[in-house]
Amino acid sequence: MTTRERPTLEAVARRAGVSRATVSRVVNGSTTVAAAIREAVNRAVEELGYVPNQAARSLVTRQTDSIALILPETANRVFSDDLFFPAIIRGVGSELEAADKQLVLMMAGSAAGYHRVERYAVAGHVDGVMFASIHGADPLPGLLARRGIPVICSGRPMLADPPVPYVDVDHAGGVAAALQHLITSGRRRIATIAGPQDMVAGLERLTGYRETLGAAGLPSLVAAGDFTRDSGVTAMRALLDQDPDLDAVFAASDLMAHGALQALRDAGRQVPEDVAVIGFDDFEISRYSDPPLTTVRQPIAEAGRVMARQLLRLIAGDPEIDPAIILPTELIIRASA
Repeated sequence: MTTRERPTLEAVARRAGVSRATVSRVVNGSTTVAAAIREAVNRAVEELGYVPNQAARSLVTRQTDSIALILPETANRVFSDDLFFPAIIRGVGSELEAADKQLVLMMAGSAAGYHRVERYAVAGHVDGVMFASIHGADPLPGLLARRGIPVICSGRPMLADPPVPYVDVDHAGGVAAALQHLITSGRRRIATIAGPQDMVAGLERLTGYRETLGAAGLPSLVAAGDFTRDSGVTAMRALLDQDPDLDAVFAASDLMAHGALQALRDAGRQVPEDVAVIGFDDFEISRYSDPPLTTVRQPIAEAGRVMARQLLRLIAGDPEIDPAIILPTELIIRASA
């Protein structure tokens, strides 16, 4: 055999002293082959350096061993300073690597990108699909589910027909813990920088803010943001214009909280003496802000791992999939509040 020739199934079969069909069953993961024969085949595979043809293997198993993570965002947003995306990718990637599956990262920040990922998934290039950072009543998760593709979402989808399983965090509980901390410490004019209202995370954190302050008999003061640092700066300036006497702000993301800290410094306000600030995420950079940021920790990487595990169970045909998994959040108290 020359160095340019690729070892074949037939060559492995001859080396192992078995049939080609037996080699095929072993390399495709069959558990019906006797242990001694399986060991002989695997030894021949290693000795010859045989690499299975993935296309041919897919025809046999009807699986690609590839999983898509779809982010309905532009590349600029995914690769910005928003640490949500690296965390969710890290969690998903670690779980799929352990399962010997390939992660296919796809972004759909435009109509053309949206249709491209739809065509790719429907064409059977992946065994299942995960969604993260869904905006609005996105029909794609339901559409793919109707086509028989295993689908799971990070965050509760606003609309999916049929319903698809999801993994989310306890937004309301985290917001309530943050605001109760502010109220207990004597803050009474508590504003919020809300996240985008076309995302469940933004909606639920704003709802939690209003419900908690309403139950305490305190007024609400809201400015809109989009989870970015710049929107936090703009929103904090608007809040100070609306109520110069506010004494606390809850930002629905750490990046918006960092923007709020900048705007407060620019306005000559001391944190936390004049205005306490709390964020939501607990990204690592929040430990090193000035002052270090009190925030609600959400387990983003763990959510990615759980989502991947659930999808692998769906692909395997497990009928006991939990339709909704809610992971706990935790208030991390630092100097900003």
